[in-house]
Amino acid sequence: MTHDPADLTASDYLDGAREMAAANRPFLAHLLAEEAAQRTADPATAAGIRASFPAPATTREETD
Repeated sequence: MTHDPADLTASDYLDGAREMAAANRPFLAHLLAEEAAQRTADPATAAGIRASFPAPATTREETD
C-alpha cells in the first residue's frame, strides 16, 4: 500500500469503506465511499457506490 494519499485509487477507498462497514463504523465507511465515488469517472457507478454506503443518522444512541 502507498503512503501518499494522492496515489490511492477509487478501489483503495472502496476497499477501506468495506472494511469500515464490516467493523461497524458506518460513518467512516460512508466517508471513504464518498471519496471513492468522487474518484469514479462513470456517474452510474458513482451513484451505485453512494447507494451502497448511505450516510448514517447524525444522532448517536449510547448503549449501556
